[in-house]
Amino acid sequence: MLNGLAVVFISALILGKLAKLFHLPPLTGMIAAGIILGPHALNLIAPSLMGISADIIQLALIIILTWARFTLAFDALKKIGRPAVMMGFVSACCEILGTILLAPRIFHASYVEAAAMGSVLAAASPA
Repeated sequence: MLNGLAVVFISALILGKLAKLFHLPPLTGMIAAGIILGPHALNLIAPSLMGISADIIQLALIIILTWARFTLAFDALKKIGRPAVMMGFVSACCEILGTILLAPRIFHASYVEAAAMGSVLAAASPA
């Protein structure tokens, strides 16, 4: 399981750097690494690692949300005011709602899973 975890992390770092070369957020490359290595593409992730994937996903969500909180500058937000809040709020709501509507059809996910995917997307998209 440790080897599989190392392969996932190294692949995610490599594809994150590659995405950065194309002026994309590194998170895009990391997500692509998970999709490529996952059970729906190359199936290179060990079954024992897939068993704890829910815990890993939860940990990743906590890290992303914590990172987003630490990078938020409230003083700058106060200067800009209402338009900044509305742009952030409306775009996040649209991303979450769009994911809730489309993910069950495309990925055959439940609505709760779709809401979680939309929340992660909304949290990561400003980056």
